[in-house]
Amino acid sequence: MAEVVTMPRLSDTMTEGVIAKWHKKVGDKVKSGDLLAEIETDKATMEFESFYDGVLLYIGVKENEPVPVDSLIAIIGKEGENIEPIIQKYKNAQNQPSSEQNQAEKELKTSVQDKKTSNNQQTNISIDISNIPAKVVTMPRLSDTMTEGVIAKWHKKVGDTVKAGDLLAEIETDKATMEFEAFESGKLLYIGVKEGERVPVDAVIAVIGEEGADVEKLINYYNQKQTTEQADKKQDSPLPNPQQTTFVPEIQVNAPVKVSQDVQTSSSSTQSHRIIASPLARRLAKEKNINLSLVKGTGPHGRIVKRDIENFTGYPSGLQAVTQEKFWDIPVNQMRKTIAKRLSESKFSAPHFYLTMEINMDAIVDTRIKINEISPVKISFNDIVIMAVARALRKHPKVNASWMGDFIRRYEHIHIGVAVAVEDGLLVPVIKFADTKTLSQIASEVKVFVEKAKNKQLQPQDWQGNTFTISNLGMYGIEEFTAIINPPDACILAVGAIIEKPVVKNNHLTIGYTMKVTLSCDHRVVDGATGAEFLRTLKNLLENPILLFGEHLI
Repeated sequence: MAEVVTMPRLSDTMTEGVIAKWHKKVGDKVKSGDLLAEIETDKATMEFESFYDGVLLYIGVKENEPVPVDSLIAIIGKEGENIEPIIQKYKNAQNQPSSEQNQAEKELKTSVQDKKTSNNQQTNISIDISNIPAKVVTMPRLSDTMTEGVIAKWHKKVGDTVKAGDLLAEIETDKATMEFEAFESGKLLYIGVKEGERVPVDAVIAVIGEEGADVEKLINYYNQKQTTEQADKKQDSPLPNPQQTTFVPEIQVNAPVKVSQDVQTSSSSTQSHRIIASPLARRLAKEKNINLSLVKGTGPHGRIVKRDIENFTGYPSGLQAVTQEKFWDIPVNQMRKTIAKRLSESKFSAPHFYLTMEINMDAIVDTRIKINEISPVKISFNDIVIMAVARALRKHPKVNASWMGDFIRRYEHIHIGVAVAVEDGLLVPVIKFADTKTLSQIASEVKVFVEKAKNKQLQPQDWQGNTFTISNLGMYGIEEFTAIINPPDACILAVGAIIEKPVVKNNHLTIGYTMKVTLSCDHRVVDGATGAEFLRTLKNLLENPILLFGEHLI
């Protein structure tokens, strides 16, 4: 699947950028992390790395050509992919609105500007920051779809010396945690966002400059500026837009702010009774609303670590029991927001229907035991299901497809997404070209992906490109469930537990192993008979392992 690369916003004042130099040309192979181009902003020339693996299929901007933020500058994908619809989509967007709309908007802006001019005579920002030797650092937009971010970790503290290029913080987006480097050199004078706090793109998160700079005045200026801009946006928009929010650091405009002194006082006053805990333990305690002062640390020097939070059973018995209703409001993290958005869109836009089939697993249970006696890696039942699904998809290409609006796309390749539950939600790493891989290769890849997912180390190329998805809750004892289709797939297979129960074989009642699977289908792409034929093939492969593992030899 081709990936669009747009002009990133690399600083708070950047509205357009210039490609100073391309380090790749059309046709070159690109890996995630490769230097793609040098981008000249209003402040500096920065190196811009690729987020994707593939071939550079298209360059839409010449060197030394200025283009607005979010404009299409390149496309990366598979060699031979048809990218013309993508290019046309961006050209159409660029050409809108029409000239009549432009004239109407111009007249509206003129009217609004007259109001602004009148208002600004009364609300003009009177603070002069031209002589303040410091710069604000704002929440960057690290991808074209990012609207807000979370500071996962600060790598500098107030008072530290910072050089341009130093790692300043780790920023959590909806799918990955990215390192964020400083653009300015100087002292870190102010941090306005706590770890774990979510703020919109362009919000002030820090100040870097010369020691003694008037940070209070600089922050007050930005407070007034953002307040004014927010008021102007309300005048510009006939209806309020809930997506547009303005983040203002928690500092009163008209109250003196002792930035350096407050930080020092806070540090000294808490030093004597400071709770020693790891950053991960603090985050978990906050999420679970656990008072760290009541947790006994088992780490070095009494340090509270992750296991202490996980093993915390409750408050001491001497405390009075809670006798009133109580609840917690838990902030929604980026991953959970993305899950909510994507699956809501899928559920409400794709007409789902469901097909359930029970499969006899006696032969697979016996076969797995024998395979694990000689396999270099331990094979799970889920690994076998992935292989069987890949083989079945090869026989039923209509299921290996996506709804594209005006057409249905059927894939020659088979990339199977495997749903992995993590602490913050759900991730779906992709086993690519699954039908060409051995059982050991599939098992090894799944184990690596699960470990990376739980440690938040998955990269964009790890979760992109799925053509079919498997969700398995069998390890939790769930016998049967339905799953929501994972876009852009047309189907998702929900796999239940393998249950030992009485079954009828050859007109005799005996004990056997069975497993139920439910196929969720997008009726725009897959019809009932098509889905049923796919499940029948899957059932045949799992009930007859010789067909699954020896098919290529027959």
